[in-house]
Amino acid sequence: PNHGKGTDKERAQERINTPRLMKKNALARGVLFWALAPRAVFSSTSQACKATKMNPFIRNLRYIPNSKLAVSEPNPAWFGNPANADDKKWTNKNWLKSRFHFSFAEYNNDANTNFGVLRVMNDDLVQAKRGFGEHPHRNAEICTYVVHGQLTHQDSMGTKESLGKGSIQFMTAGTGVRHSEHNLHEEPLRFIQMWLTPKAGGLKPNYGSMCGSKIDTKNKLGHLVSSTDTQAETPVKINCDANIHVAELQDEKNSVDLELGEDRQAYFLSVEGTPTVSGDFGTQKFQQHDAAELYGGGKIKITGPGHVLIVEMAKDGKGGRGDLDG
Repeated sequence: PNHGKGTDKERAQERINTPRLMKKNALARGVLFWALAPRAVFSSTSQACKATKMNPFIRNLRYIPNSKLAVSEPNPAWFGNPANADDKKWTNKNWLKSRFHFSFAEYNNDANTNFGVLRVMNDDLVQAKRGFGEHPHRNAEICTYVVHGQLTHQDSMGTKESLGKGSIQFMTAGTGVRHSEHNLHEEPLRFIQMWLTPKAGGLKPNYGSMCGSKIDTKNKLGHLVSSTDTQAETPVKINCDANIHVAELQDEKNSVDLELGEDRQAYFLSVEGTPTVSGDFGTQKFQQHDAAELYGGGKIKITGPGHVLIVEMAKDGKGGRGDLDG
């Protein structure tokens, strides 16, 4: 859901409009609370960020353990869902467990607002028969990768489709678009949603997707997303200087290489498993949900077992988890 980022003028206008919108229904109140309420509510995981000091930065790598991510478990009514109920296929108490990699909604951290053009990465686990009711976005390139389950998307451009494991969708929010995201099936849904800063504001809204079977990521580095300004042949093209790669490495005998030039950087996510990343910085072992900032140049080797996602982009010197450095 939209978290209220934009120009000062846009944010001010949103706050003027908020009282009018909140009168409409409980769904609007919930979405707007997640978007605009004071960022003061933290899970125990995010509070732990303030309780310990660490030194995660080594040459060209900053390690971000799962314990340093914020966790949100919002009220189901905020997004048009019924009250939480028992479900044999669901082990969480709440319908949604969302891990925020950057400042978002009730997690407010001015020292962690982005990494280059990547300004949102939310790792969402959604219970069956639930989801996010219709809500707005603008001026963002939004990419969503489905880890498992079925994600059903519907938007104001007339699109409606369901995508399964390994699929990726994109939406150019541009001048403004509304959409909903639901898990209409019987199994839990997990997806990674990323918002990237577009090369220009006010773009025409657009939508596209790729079925997971079209790109082979089994023990290979699958190139799923690239910029519209490059000749790279990928199923998804976005209005941003960034690339998204995915690999599913079966075991420690399988590895892939990522070349990062001196003018490039990447955000690495251990989606599943226990992968290892090696480079001129040495070797770093990862658990599920751990992440890292990688800086060029040189070759970086990623070894299994693990399911990994990498957002590669231009190095601009902006953002990063400097707040974690002791």
